[in-house]
Amino acid sequence: MIPFNELNAPRQLFINGEYCDAASGKQFDNINPATGASLGGVAEGGAEDIGRAVAAARRAMDDGKWANMGSHQREGILHKLADLVEQNAKNLALLETYDTGKPYRDALAVDIPLSVQTLRYYAGWPTKLRGETNPVAGNFLTYTRREPIGVIGQIVPWNFPLFMAAMKLAPALAAGNTVVLKPAEQTPLTALYLGQLMNEAGIPAGVVNFVSGFGGDAGQALISHPDVDKIAFTGSTGTGQHIMRTAADSLKRVSLELGGKSPHIIFADADLKSAMRAIGAAIFYNQGEVCIAGSRLFVEESIYDQAVEAAKTAAEKMRVGDPFDEKTRVGALVSAEHFDRVCKYVELGVSEGAEIAAGGAPIDTDGKGFFYPPTVLTGVNNQMRVVREEIFGPVLSIIPFSSQEELIAQANDTQYGLAAGLWTRDVGKAHTVAHAIKAGTVYINAYGLLDASAPFGGFKMSGIGRENGEDGIKMYTEAKTVWTSLS
Repeated sequence: MIPFNELNAPRQLFINGEYCDAASGKQFDNINPATGASLGGVAEGGAEDIGRAVAAARRAMDDGKWANMGSHQREGILHKLADLVEQNAKNLALLETYDTGKPYRDALAVDIPLSVQTLRYYAGWPTKLRGETNPVAGNFLTYTRREPIGVIGQIVPWNFPLFMAAMKLAPALAAGNTVVLKPAEQTPLTALYLGQLMNEAGIPAGVVNFVSGFGGDAGQALISHPDVDKIAFTGSTGTGQHIMRTAADSLKRVSLELGGKSPHIIFADADLKSAMRAIGAAIFYNQGEVCIAGSRLFVEESIYDQAVEAAKTAAEKMRVGDPFDEKTRVGALVSAEHFDRVCKYVELGVSEGAEIAAGGAPIDTDGKGFFYPPTVLTGVNNQMRVVREEIFGPVLSIIPFSSQEELIAQANDTQYGLAAGLWTRDVGKAHTVAHAIKAGTVYINAYGLLDASAPFGGFKMSGIGRENGEDGIKMYTEAKTVWTSLS
């Protein structure tokens, strides 16, 4: 493990191709969630800094040095950026672990490879974005073009900071846009590190800008800036609603990937060995700080006791602790504030009548880190707040069901619709249930898979739009129709 102070991580804002202090000179304390200690100060960007970043992005957009660059050349630069992220994998994984508290082994094996895959996937798109000719009435040549929207404001969350940044930056840049990205204030380090890689890859100054800061100041300035053409956000549903209301004033384009309370379903006819093994990974991975976490486990009544025992075993086997220990499977929650939130939800669940089968009490670290054990709640029903509201922590609620119809009704009885998973050997049942569940992604005999080529997003209050795949890049374009008279 490399000590944090030897990583030489940038702490300044990245605007117009250069690192700089916030206009106010302010910094905020960057906390290591695994120790509770400070990692040092990071520039606290505000409205003035957002203004400077947007102005740089607008200049870069208007002069066409990126949007009008040859598509093959833009592809080459994005491929180089992907190579640089891969070459810097260890440093980026270390920064991610120091910042988020997640296990280093996961950051290195999952977060960085997914980021590289996403960058490489979209690096191939500039030469593939195409329009079509349209067989209109009359003597006209009519065709469509896909053009960049313009200046994109992007706000990413703290659970997968680098990967979420890659999911937003890669399609936006491939489509020819310029970007101002605000990382979560809890986890700014990997985004700021990307600035130097952008320069090394040859991305022109002003095309990508990173402004660290708080949502109420920098975030609000970004979403309300009149020269920002689109906001792309991943985070809570409440913040997404606020962004939509704010964007309505200027009719900014908006795409939102929001909360989830995903049903994970096991039928009695499933391959029970595989299904039971998946229970823990679906909810406890990344400390449960996963938007698609299978936090509502619906189990057919005849195997309910078996599922409870499997969940309990999985929870108790997962080692919680130092994220740099190879044996650690569950690291620290991201902040003291979030730690308190998870604690209060479990207390609320018990007050509602839930019983604790595993975990259920914070780990005493004498104030040195924010650790909460994998927790299993039984005796719950779909009307309890602990089951209906997103906890975003390692807390699993197990609910029995007796019929397929009852299961579908309960699975859909939620404001969210991000993901779902189901286990059965019956192919007809699998697809019938998958079609009936209102969610953007449904896994059959699997859970939690992501790929840059597969669209990802939510139904209902889980968001608007789809990231990844062709849908993901089209979300950063405007369609233009051109009519030419041939007579």
